Amino acid sequence: MKTVDIIVPCYNEQEMLMAFFEETEKCVNSIEGYSFNYIFVNDGSKDNTLSLLRTLANRCERVKYISFSRNFGKEAAMYAGLSNSSGDYTIVMDADLQHPPALIPDMIAGINEGYDCVAAYRTTRTNEKPVRSFLSRCFYNFNNRITNVSMPQGAVDFRIMSKQMVRAIVNMPESQRFSKGLFSWIGFEIKWIPYENVERAMGETKWTMKSLFRYAIDGITSFSVAPLRMLSLLGAFISFIAFVYAIFILFKTLIFGIDAPGYASIIIIVLFLGGIIELSLGIIGEYLSRIFVESKGRPIYIERESNIVNDTISKEANKISTDALDVLRRKGE
Repeated sequence: MKTVDIIVPCYNEQEMLMAFFEETEKCVNSIEGYSFNYIFVNDGSKDNTLSLLRTLANRCERVKYISFSRNFGKEAAMYAGLSNSSGDYTIVMDADLQHPPALIPDMIAGINEGYDCVAAYRTTRTNEKPVRSFLSRCFYNFNNRITNVSMPQGAVDFRIMSKQMVRAIVNMPESQRFSKGLFSWIGFEIKWIPYENVERAMGETKWTMKSLFRYAIDGITSFSVAPLRMLSLLGAFISFIAFVYAIFILFKTLIFGIDAPGYASIIIIVLFLGGIIELSLGIIGEYLSRIFVESKGRPIYIERESNIVNDTISKEANKISTDALDVLRRKGE
């Protein structure tokens, strides 16, 4: 029987946690030939999420959990879950039921077809603010044009992956992660399945416009140096315009004499170039900041509590017990 680990990042999900578990159990219990386990990752929740996870773990031995020392973000939570996954396949999904558990049988069917990964993408954005939908479409279009990873419109983290693909993801220990891009960058055979957007039943989304903008910047800078190249092209273009304008002013001065007026044009040019310089410094600073953070080598997350037995600890304990038996055996001899 194949084993499947379901990774569920949680941040203040006390209202949805039990409903998610019950709904997911209904779907996975009807799938034959596969055994499902859960790895919930509590991302520094400030509500009763951790208490509920302890209750679930005591009620069901297939439920494992990891609790962070603080909020490290969804990307860190997914990495923690994937790092602790030992199943033949691994599913990543949200706890708010906006990733429909009813899609899991279709994902399993895709895996049985020979794919390494079966991922979902939204075909609609029902009940989402128009501005947010527009910005999201712009991001996917822009990202697919300037990076070496391609994602369909509406791609989400909800997917099932083979053990080999999970291992490839975990072996990339960068701290500033953009998993959607990583999932595509590593390759492997991926099957995309569509689904209609599901409105959150209870609670509120944790994603604000500010956090989404930050996430989009991470996605672009993680997989492309195109913004830096654009600055080079922009600098070359402005230099060319300045050279042409300088020749124009020179000939104009030689023919018509010195033209005293020109305050407005000078101010416009200075402000324009100043804006370009500030923009350039901002983009360069973004890349430098990523180098600065990565160079520190800090852990992606810090674990405060877990009911998962670490393989390294288990092996060490087994080694100690074996050594003890050898000592006892020698004494007996």
